[in-house]
Order: sequence, then C-alpha cells, then structure tokens
Amino acid sequence: MNSLDWVVLIGYFGIMVAIGVWSHKRVDNVSDFFTAGGKMPWWLSGISHHMSGYSAVMFTGYAGIAYTYGVTSFVTWSFPIAIGIAIGATLFAPRVNRLRSRLHVASPLEYLKNRYNLPTQQALAWSGMLLKIVDVAAKWAAIATLLSVFTGISLNQGILITGAITAVYCTIGGLWADALTELGQFIIQLLAGVSMFVAVVVKLDDKNIGFLDAWNQPELQGHGKPLVGQYGAVFLLAFLFIKLFEYNGGMLNQAQRYMATGSAKEATRSARLSAVLWLVWPVVLFFPMWMSPLLVHAQKPDGSDSYGLMTEQLLPHGLLGLVIVGFFSHTMAMCSSDANAIAAVFTRDVAPVLSARARSWNERRGLIAARLTTVVFLALSMAVATQVNSPTFKDIITVVIKWVAGLMGPIAIPMMLGLLRTFRKSGPTAALSSWALGLLAFWLVNYPISWNVDGGVPLQYQVSIPLAVSLVLYIVIGLVKPEDTPERDDIIERINTDGDGPGAGSTAAQVPAPAGAQDDARQR
Repeated sequence: MNSLDWVVLIGYFGIMVAIGVWSHKRVDNVSDFFTAGGKMPWWLSGISHHMSGYSAVMFTGYAGIAYTYGVTSFVTWSFPIAIGIAIGATLFAPRVNRLRSRLHVASPLEYLKNRYNLPTQQALAWSGMLLKIVDVAAKWAAIATLLSVFTGISLNQGILITGAITAVYCTIGGLWADALTELGQFIIQLLAGVSMFVAVVVKLDDKNIGFLDAWNQPELQGHGKPLVGQYGAVFLLAFLFIKLFEYNGGMLNQAQRYMATGSAKEATRSARLSAVLWLVWPVVLFFPMWMSPLLVHAQKPDGSDSYGLMTEQLLPHGLLGLVIVGFFSHTMAMCSSDANAIAAVFTRDVAPVLSARARSWNERRGLIAARLTTVVFLALSMAVATQVNSPTFKDIITVVIKWVAGLMGPIAIPMMLGLLRTFRKSGPTAALSSWALGLLAFWLVNYPISWNVDGGVPLQYQVSIPLAVSLVLYIVIGLVKPEDTPERDDIIERINTDGDGPGAGSTAAQVPAPAGAQDDARQR
C-alpha cells in the first residue's frame, strides 16, 4: 500500500463514523436502536440483509476453498444461502416481521418467553450470545489476516483497529447506522468486485488464456466440479438446511432486517432481493478466486492468502485501496449487525432476568444499556479473535464452518420452527430437549467420537448430525408430548394471520413484556 491507498482507507473509515453520527439523530428509543422503528424501506432492508451475511472470511477462508477446489466454494456456500433465503421469503420473513408489528418486541428472541417459557428463552439467548462471540471473532481474525498481508501490521493490531471503528458507528447509530453503512459498503464492494474481475480477465488475456480455456489448464484440474472432497452432497444438503434457518433469523441479525420493514409484505420483498443478490453477486466475487491458481502461489497451506496476494499484484494503487476497503466493508457490515442483535437480546431478554432494576428501565436508560452492551460484545469478540489459529479454535474456516454451522442448528430450530402453525404442539420440552441434545451431539461428534475415528469424523457429518438430532427431537417430542395451550396458540395465530397491522389475528394474545417483567409483577 502507498499513500493513495491509505487515503482511500482512512476516508472510508471517516465516512462510516460520519454516518453513525448522522444516524444518532434518528435514534430516540430502544425500538429505533434495534429495529429502526419499523420504518426501513424494503430495498434498504434487503441490501442490508445481504451485506450483513458477508465478511472477510469470504476473501480468506472461502478464497482458500476456491483456490484448492474451485467452484464448490460457490455451490456449497452462497448457492444454498440464496435458496434458503428464497424459501424463507415466504416461510419466515413475514412472520418475523409480525413479531415487531403485532407483539411489539425489539429482540428476535423476546417472543420465546410466551411461545415456550422463560427457561427456554434464556437457554437460547445465552447460547446464541456465546456462539455469536465466537462467530464475530472469526470475522475480526479474517480481516486482520488480510490487513497484515497489505500493511504488515500484526493480527492483534488489525483486530483492534477494525473493531474500534465499528464500535463507534454502530454504538451511536444503532440499526439505522448499520443499514446505511451497509448501503455504502455495498456500493464500494460493487466497484471493488468489478475492478478485481476486470483485472483478472485482463491478466488472463495477457497470458493468452480465455475464460473457457482456463478450466482446461493443469492448475485448475477438477476445479469445475461442483462437489469435491469433504464438500459433498451430504454437506450441501446439511448446509442448505442450516442456511435456511441461519439467514432467515436463526443467527438473529438477519431477523432484525425483517423486523425493521414496515409490513410483512415488505419483509418478503426484502428477503427476495437479498436472495437474488446472493445468487448473482458472489459469482463475480468468486471468479477471481477460481482463477487464482493460474496467477499466484499461495504461501499458506490452506490458500487463505491467495486473494490478498492476487489483489496486491494485479491492482494499481488507489484501486488496491478500494478493494481493501471492500474487505473491511463486508466484515464491518456483519460484525456491526451482529453486535446490534446481541445487544437487543441482552437488553431485552437477559438483563431483565438478572436484575430487577433492568425491568424498570425507561427509554433513556434502556438506550444507554443497549449501547454499553454493544461495546462489551465487540470487546469480547475482539479478545476471542486473538485466539483464532490457536489449538482451541484452529483456523478461520474451521471456526466458521464447524463451530458456527454445527452449533447454529440446535439454537435456531426452536426459534424458527416455533413461528409456524405446523409445529404448534412442540412446546418447552421439545424446545429445550432439541437444544440440549443437539449441543451434546455436536460435542460428541467433534471430540470423543472424532478422536476414536481414524482420520476423524468427516466435516459433513460434524455439521449435519447436530442439526438432524435437534430437528428430529423437536418434531418427535412435540408429537409424543404435545404442549399447545390457548395462550401459545394465540401467539402463533397473531404471527401467522395474513394482513398487516397490530390488530390482525387473535386479540387474546398478550404482548410480551421484557423477559422477567411478568414474574417480577407477580411477586409484587
């Protein structure tokens, strides 16, 4: 990097902070901070939903998969995400939106207290927060890895710089700041991605290699196969189910994008836009990665530095800075949205259970608590990020695929399936059992069983078995021990009834108060 690249990078950081300051004026209460008051346009929500699913992991971990295996990086990652969101546009998006418009909740998990019970809500809230700390830590480590390639600064310095800038704008501006910065980041990534695509095409042409001829080169032998190695059919099917739950709200931050729109119909349009972007745009981003074996030799065994090396070699200064900004934009988009989601869960679901004072927070105190929680979450995730590549977590892609994908299912299944009429008989027993035994299955498959299997348990089973255990238990226990009640049925009807507006559906359902508030009221 030279001075021109640094100007681009520093200018980008300045713009992000300025957006946060501007968004601060639009945040008057907790609802504004966490769900934009339900006033976000569907197209902005869709772009934000799309951008909040990316991070620098694509340009490190998945770049390594593209370098090693080729197109399977798209087939087993962004393609199932696109399909999952397309399905969720009808199945989940409108129902998640009604959580805000009809139940008046500010956290995606708030409704679980009435849908199941308080212990279920707390189990999912705590496990979801802890998993998100690990997930976001991998994102900080990914962007720090790229930053070290270009600038030579240490990983810990890169984590600190990126995390500090993100903390400023998302803490003061809330979800509005997240969405508006993600719009700017989308435009930046559009320019950066197209620039990199063109640069690779020009370089291949200089080598007299055409687009179709490239796949016949020895370096790309087998790279055109959609499913190879450990990324086989079982992995693809498992990932499709995982992303169906994860990207429609199971990991919380995407649920907020649906909640932020003005109506259920707009939430559906938002999801469809995001699905189209996930189907089309990653192809442009992945193409240079697929061609990377023809242009660079990765220094790391997993090829995670291949995209960074290629960028440094192919792009002139200025454009290089723009692409680096693109790396930051994806990571900061995901991490800031995650921080906002976790702050919502802690402020609305956890704090009122831990503290009687939290149950009586007014709008001002609740907003202060939300901002403090955001800072604490970011700090914890940055601390964990320093441990990525340690024996505990191993490499970045292992954290993202094995830990996050493997653990997400047991957490998301009770939350997402609890929205649907079909599973109305699945109550607290089904939810807690599927959650607990799904987590146990993850531990057994990845550790004791894997230790005793020659070569370890294949990745596709590490990811799929916890999800399958949770899904089967949730359904079977609901059938064997139905726990539907009139109150729970009322909640489900309000979420599922067509037509928008808080008066739609059953009028008997109570609007959930923050977790623990009802219990406190009973004691008084």
